[in-house]
Amino acid sequence: MTSNYDVVVVGAGIQGVGVAQAAAASGYSVLVLEKRAVAWATSSRSSKLIHGGLRYLESAQFRLVRESLRERALLLRNAPDLVRLVPFHIPVYRHTKRRPWQLRVGLSLYALLGGLDASARFRMLPRSQWRELDGLDTNGLQAVFRYYDAQTDDARLTAAVLRSAQNLGAQLACPAEFRAALWERDAWTIRYHHAERDHECRGRALVNAAGPWVNDVLKHVVPVQPPLAVDLIQGAHVVLPGKLERGIYYVEAPQDRRAVFLMPWPEGVLVGTTESPFHGDPSKVEPLPSEIAYLAETAQRYFPAIATQPTSAFAGLRVLPQHAAGVFHRPRDTHIAGSERTAPGLLTVCGGKLTGYRATADKVMARLAARLPAHTPRAQTEHLKLSAPN
Repeated sequence: MTSNYDVVVVGAGIQGVGVAQAAAASGYSVLVLEKRAVAWATSSRSSKLIHGGLRYLESAQFRLVRESLRERALLLRNAPDLVRLVPFHIPVYRHTKRRPWQLRVGLSLYALLGGLDASARFRMLPRSQWRELDGLDTNGLQAVFRYYDAQTDDARLTAAVLRSAQNLGAQLACPAEFRAALWERDAWTIRYHHAERDHECRGRALVNAAGPWVNDVLKHVVPVQPPLAVDLIQGAHVVLPGKLERGIYYVEAPQDRRAVFLMPWPEGVLVGTTESPFHGDPSKVEPLPSEIAYLAETAQRYFPAIATQPTSAFAGLRVLPQHAAGVFHRPRDTHIAGSERTAPGLLTVCGGKLTGYRATADKVMARLAARLPAHTPRAQTEHLKLSAPN
């Protein structure tokens, strides 16, 4: 017997479970297909931050920053056990590319885009407090700015959003391998393998949220869909022995002046991230020796006493639109692709930030509204509380 759903989602990373939550909250029947495990890939290998994206102001992505700061505020309210406000420190040295006046302007704009809320305010720390900053090197230090953003456990947040979706009626098949989707008779016939046998279901809408595998999913869709023009960008992190007690540090890597974060983490000091083009099987992504050395060297430049032999390291993949500009200047908005003419009710979601998953899901549902039948909403996602999984 073929099961029928309003929305079928491929992928249980943060974008996929966010769409599932939004669809279920809108009153629709939802099935999520996940090949390996919830948050198995990028959504458990991020920098663990819920932030507005201060550095995106340099590339004039003002709308993205404003949206992210709004979503950050919602998560701080709705998921206090999972998302917490943390002080961030930006040290400015003689060699630092960004001058104090530039940071003051940027942080002022950041606060303005955040609605001048208390959580968006910043200040310059007096010199008398510099030696309290976890052993930060003060040689050549000219200023230290403190502002606030938030930190989370990305995998636990993803699991909490999925549980919220399931509480609203969404179903999960995991592990379940998507095999094919065929458009016929005003719906998608979807074939997948789960619990050692093949299954078939029908969905009025199909959302491809498979992260680094979005183009692999599109290869198995009929009518045939062109691949998305995207690149996979590897981001590595290392965990170094030690402890940070004063918050997170936002520094410039001395090798290329890229932004790098040093963050308190239960296992030590989490340092990331890098941006390297990736080619190959996304399931086999691993930190490169050069990336590990880059992050360890950056950490030691600012914290001379820190041990540089990592206790662990991991890497994830961002899906970014192909662009002539360097990685840093590429748009970080979520890309939602689909054509009602060639593939009715099919949307592919890729890229974006952990922080903005709920806003992305709202945009997906708005795109699908004309295809889905009228239903009585069960909830509004901006008011749904998220609780930490046991």
